[in-house]
Amino acid sequence: MRNTLTAPIINRFIRRASVCAEAFNPDEDDEDKEPLVTRPKTDEQRQRLQEACRDILLFKNLEPEEMSQVLDAMFEKSCTIGEHIIDQDDDGDNFYVIERGTFDIFMRVDGTEKMVGCYDNKGSFGELALMYNTTRAATITATSPGALWCLDRLTFRRIIVKNNAKKRRLYEAFIETLPLLTSLELSERMKVVDVLSSKAYSDGQQIIAQGDLADCFYIVESGQVRITMKRSRTKKDQEEEEVDIATCSRGQHFGELALVTNKSRAASAYAVGSVKCLVMDVQAFERLLGPCMDIMKRNIANYEEQLVALFGSGTDIEEQNA
Repeated sequence: MRNTLTAPIINRFIRRASVCAEAFNPDEDDEDKEPLVTRPKTDEQRQRLQEACRDILLFKNLEPEEMSQVLDAMFEKSCTIGEHIIDQDDDGDNFYVIERGTFDIFMRVDGTEKMVGCYDNKGSFGELALMYNTTRAATITATSPGALWCLDRLTFRRIIVKNNAKKRRLYEAFIETLPLLTSLELSERMKVVDVLSSKAYSDGQQIIAQGDLADCFYIVESGQVRITMKRSRTKKDQEEEEVDIATCSRGQHFGELALVTNKSRAASAYAVGSVKCLVMDVQAFERLLGPCMDIMKRNIANYEEQLVALFGSGTDIEEQNA
C-alpha cells in the first residue's frame, strides 16, 4: 500500500492576489532570504518521483544539487475523474508532473471551450504561467483517477526560471549566429533556447543511427560530427559499407530532414573526438521551428547533390532522409 503524503490544502474558492504584475529578475533574486522548501518522502515515494521526472525536459539542464532541491520540494497529489487541475485565466500556483492518469486539455476560443490535446500517463504542464508570469493558458481536467507531483511556484521560479536565465546567457550569442534561425524573431529564438538541452558524446559514439525513428534535432555546440550512409559494395553484394557523406562542426545542425519529412533516419552520425550537441525534441521542433522549414527543405536538395557526387547516382532524400 502506498504511503501518500497529503498535498497542501488549497481553497479553490478563494483566489489569491494576482501575481501577473510581479516583476522577477533571476539575477537579483536572493536565494538566502527564505529557506528552501523540503517535504519529507519515503524511499518508495522518492523512487516513483524520480521515475516520473526522468524525461521532463525542463529538468534536463539542472545540476545534480538543483535537481535534488526540486525533488525535495515536490509533493504528491491524487486526482479524481472530472477534477480540474488548472483553469484557464487563473493565476499559476504549481508546476505539475504526471506520474499516472489521463488528462484532457481545453482552451476557450471566442467563448467556446474546445479540447486541444491530452496527456496519457506521462508528461508535465503548468510551466508557462510560471515562466512568463501570465495567467493559465488552458484548462486541464482529469479523465481518470491519477497521481501528480507538484512543484510550488516559488521553488519553480527560484530554481527552474533562474536556470533558464543562466542558460539563455550561455547560449544567446551562439544561437544568434546560426543561419538556420535568422528568420526567427528574438523572442522566438529565446523560446528555442528555453527548450534546448546539452548532451555530451565521446569519441566514436553513435548519436543517431540510420533506420531509426527520428525524435530529436541536433546543433553542434563543440567538436565535429561525422555523417555516414550505408551502401552495397556491388549490386550483387548483400553486405553494406558505411561511407562518409558530410562533417558537421560548431554551429551546424543535423537530424532535421527526417523530422521535416516524417521518415526514418537515412544516415548515421558519430562523434569525432569529444562532442557537445544542443538537442531539441520533436514536439518542440514542430512547435517552434515552423518559420525555418523553408530553409530546411532547401537542404534536402543540397544533400541530393552530395549523394550524386559520392555514389554516382541520385538517392531520393524525400523518401529516405537524414
